[in-house]
This record gives sequence, structure tokens and C-alpha cells, in this order.
Amino acid sequence: MRVIQYREALREAMSEEMRRDKNVFLMGEEVAEYNGAYKVSQGMLDEFGPDRVIDTPIAELGFAGLGVGAAMNGLRPIIEFMTFNFSLVAIDQIVNSAAKMLAMSGGAYNVPIVFRGATGNAGQLGATHSSNFENWFANTPGLKVVVPSNPYDAKGLLKASIRDNDPVIYMESELMYGDKGEVPEAEYLLPIGVADIKRKGKDVTIVSFGKMMKVALEAAEELAKDGIEAEVIDLRTVRPIDYAAVVESVKKTNRCVVVEEANPLAAISSEITYHLQRNAFDYLDAPVIRVNSMDIPLSYAPTYIDATLPNVKRTLDAVKQVMYK
Repeated sequence: MRVIQYREALREAMSEEMRRDKNVFLMGEEVAEYNGAYKVSQGMLDEFGPDRVIDTPIAELGFAGLGVGAAMNGLRPIIEFMTFNFSLVAIDQIVNSAAKMLAMSGGAYNVPIVFRGATGNAGQLGATHSSNFENWFANTPGLKVVVPSNPYDAKGLLKASIRDNDPVIYMESELMYGDKGEVPEAEYLLPIGVADIKRKGKDVTIVSFGKMMKVALEAAEELAKDGIEAEVIDLRTVRPIDYAAVVESVKKTNRCVVVEEANPLAAISSEITYHLQRNAFDYLDAPVIRVNSMDIPLSYAPTYIDATLPNVKRTLDAVKQVMYK
């Protein structure tokens, strides 16, 4: 099977859907003339023209609102934020318009729109460009929240998101755009809300999503050297969450560690932990442990970044706590 970059998988997903459906278009800062801030949309202006690949001013609230209105009138916009940190400027349109329109209109208006862009730490970009908002958006009824970890999942889930009749928050990572992986040339879609077992095991369940899957999988490799077989679950979407996949795994392994880049308060890892103690309590041989970023804004200094974010060592320490408690 061919190997392509994460950014190429995203580009293929958007281009294939735009060829399939003339109502799909891409709009955002630098997506056209500059070929995308991260070159995700490279070449798309040449193929689809300026009516369907649209550069916008630096006005997230404005172009998010234009996208919501277009979606209510039968189009299928893809709205790119250069980073989800900038989506806060547009959060009123996302949360109060896109997410609530179907309910508030009594089912009269679907809002088939995808808001996509980079999330979380991307190196030395400072605190205001390094936040994780997956749990913010996942807290909003009416939204679906997708966080793929590899090129294969990225393409299949983006195509499904574009075809979905509800608003989808599609979160990527600047540190993953160059990642390579096997992606088939034939068309495929992946269902939203279905987790994937990336590695099977019997001793402990490690749950993660997005780029933290790299940490989880590397930790599992290290654990295998000590004879510990970790089952690694990639949630892939955090609204809806595939609770059943996590519970079934924990019933087998009896232990769980959740690795998430966001700060710990009211995080996705908190939700997973709560759900397990409600639905798999009798199977747990140790308390669930969460590995999150430290509860501080992310610094610019690389030494502080390394000390703040989840890493393999912290994950290994958490697994050993649940294994030997």
C-alpha cells in the first residue's frame, strides 16, 4: 500500500469530496493563494478555483458565521482555522449557531459544516497558541468532535465528517502534518464515534487520541520489553465517545491509564474515568490513572514544554502504579 503524509491524506479527503459534491467548498486564512498555512490545501485553488477555495480576512467570527449561513442554505463548507486557538474568536458562531440550530429550528435546519485545523502544542509557540479545546467542544450538544492520530484515520474520518449532516469539529496537529502512513488509493470512509484498538494486549488498557497516541504506543513498546502487554485504544472521536470499546477492554485487562494532552480539570480523561467507575467498577483491580498536561499554561521554553506535556516516562510510571498497586 502507498505511504503518504498526514497533510496529503487531508488534502485527498477534501478534494475527493469536492469532486463528488459541488456544494462542498473550503474557506479560511491562506487556504488558496498560499496553498494553506501547513500546505494542506496545496494545489486545490488550481483545481477548484476561487469560488470553492476561498481566502478570508483574519476574521474568524465573520467567516465562521458565513459558513454557518451557507450550511443552513444547502452548502457543505469546510472552515479552516489556522489553529483552534483562533477558534475562540468564532466560538459564538460554533456553539450558539452551528451546534444549536437544528434543535432551535425544530429540525428545520441542519448545519452540515466542518470546522478543522490544528490543536494543542506545536513546539515553541507560547501559551496563546498551544491550548487543547477538545473537551470544550465535546461539552457542547449538537457538535461532533473528531481527533485522528494517523493519515489513514485522518482521510477516512474527514470524508465522513464532510458528508455528515451535523457540525463537526475536526482537530489535527501541526506536529502531525508531516507524519507518514499507509493510505489506500480506493475510496473509504470511517464511521464517526467508533474507537480503534491500535495494539492488542491483556495486562492493561491505555486509552488516548490524537498525537498523544504516539506516546501511548511508544509506552506500550517499552512495556512489552518487561513482559507487560498493553492494549492501546485510539478513541478517534471524543464526541461521541465509544465507551463500549473502552469498557470491553478494561473487562479483559482490569486496569486502565488514560493519556491526554489537555489540562486535567474537566478533561476527556475525566469523563473516561467516571464512565469506567460507573460501568466497569467490579472489573477494576486498581484505580484508573490519568496522564494529562500539568495544570498550567504551556511555556515557550522547551525544557518547560517537556516537563509540562504527557510523555512516555509519565505513562510508564502510571502503568506501573496500576499494575503493582
